[in-house]
Amino acid sequence: MALVLTFGSIGGGIVRTSFFPMVASDQVTIQLRMPNGTNEKVTDSIISLIQEKAHIVNDELSEKYLKGMDKKLFLNMIKNLGPGSSTARLQINLLPGEERPDGIRSDMVTGRLRELVGPVIGVESLIYGSGGNFGGSPVSVSLLGNNIAELKAAKEELKQIMLNNATLKDVTDNDPAGIKEIRLQLKENAYLLGLDLRTVMNQVRAGFFGTQAQRFQRGQDEIRVWVRYDRENRSSITDLDEMRIVAPNGDRIPLIEIANYTIERGDVAINHLDGRREIQVSSDLTNPETTSGTDAMAWIRNEVMPEIVSKYPSITPSYEGQNREFNKLFGSLKFVGLIVLFLIFITIAFTFRSISQPLLLILLVPFSLTAVAWGHWIHGFPINILSMLGIIALIGIMVNDGLVLIGKFNINLRNGLKFDEALYEAGRSRFRAIFLTSATTIAGLAPLLLERSRQAQFLKPMAISIAYGIAFATILTLLMLPLFLSFGNSVKVVAKRLWTGEKVTPEEVERAIRERDEEDLLERESLPSDNAPSQNGMDTEKHGTSIEEETSR
Repeated sequence: MALVLTFGSIGGGIVRTSFFPMVASDQVTIQLRMPNGTNEKVTDSIISLIQEKAHIVNDELSEKYLKGMDKKLFLNMIKNLGPGSSTARLQINLLPGEERPDGIRSDMVTGRLRELVGPVIGVESLIYGSGGNFGGSPVSVSLLGNNIAELKAAKEELKQIMLNNATLKDVTDNDPAGIKEIRLQLKENAYLLGLDLRTVMNQVRAGFFGTQAQRFQRGQDEIRVWVRYDRENRSSITDLDEMRIVAPNGDRIPLIEIANYTIERGDVAINHLDGRREIQVSSDLTNPETTSGTDAMAWIRNEVMPEIVSKYPSITPSYEGQNREFNKLFGSLKFVGLIVLFLIFITIAFTFRSISQPLLLILLVPFSLTAVAWGHWIHGFPINILSMLGIIALIGIMVNDGLVLIGKFNINLRNGLKFDEALYEAGRSRFRAIFLTSATTIAGLAPLLLERSRQAQFLKPMAISIAYGIAFATILTLLMLPLFLSFGNSVKVVAKRLWTGEKVTPEEVERAIRERDEEDLLERESLPSDNAPSQNGMDTEKHGTSIEEETSR
């Protein structure tokens, strides 16, 4: 019942799950990206405004949580411009996790700062990074395709849907727009005049950017002479309309008469994944305590992407970030884990020369997951990859405790005790060993469970799995494992009675008793062969005596 309730709580979201743990960071990073070509003074003014608001956040949170303490929440702030004139970054270093109260988290700082700054007009992206995304972004989708128009349209639609979701924040992509470009398209009459696109573009480039007319040496310096329009004739887009293009026959024709042009943003980067053009859209979680990355990715996979794919059939989604790392690790664990469980089963089976006993012991493992799940709920951690690694260690400790109990139980049976008495004495005699193993393990993990530093947050899920799991596994080993052994014995008794039609005792069907009986039988069969030499010796002696008597006669 408890196991069913636990799995129901996980499915219902009471006990949360995620790909990787969300670790409270000691650092907040605000990344600003303006459209390419933006003047650095504009970029600097916006990041400076954010820095001013950060001072207000520092005063507010320090007054609320650090009142009476001679320290501020922010240790320092570092502002950087670049690379380029359109990007800037503000790094805020907080007090270490062990020095600030439990109520202060890095996402609280970014949330309040976002409120004070408000919407900023004209930015390409503004990300309030609170850190702690171990393994990549919790929500990340790569759109793959070779149709660039559909790819960009799907990206914009997906970004808009994610921006409208209140549980997601810092929605960004890896396909930023470049600087403005003028793209020419020749009219039909241009080709009739003997012009082509390359000739026209070379003349436009030479007029506005310049062309090298001469190069000569002056001492150790090389002098290059460039020719282009003066500043007055190349500072406005209207100058392009009035530019004269030289035709092959020597005529000078206005550009506007032979070509159309558009002003568009170019591409900064071209990304590929699996041989196809890729645009990746990523986001962070607004409140990791109420929403997990698994829930957000399930929403995108089941509700959002089917509609986008139906509208743009050339697009294929690939789920990246923490989801990719989870699939890689889970895929290897699934394969290796089954092999490890099989090897454990084979080892125990050869040790006890029984199939039922190791099988019953391994059946205890799922029941220990009850304590693992509720231990994470108590500490406020979601079940994640590191929790699974802790469960692997827990299986080893559980199997070790079970081996101690079953080994003593088999010894008691071989010594002639009845089944129930052997089971009771095994639990009573091995209680101290099993209890001390669990108690010392939990005591050793207690400092890690109580540690508040950022480094400890990565290992806490693993420690929770082992500590809570082994505490409950002790009860399972001492109470539930004997019940399993008793139930298994009853099944074997009934099965043998139906097979043979004879009444059998609980002890007769146990492997330990059958082995003891086989050993006793071998000893009894070996006794005559051991006496045979002495008997032959006696016969020889008698025969020798008769010979001597015959000789004397």
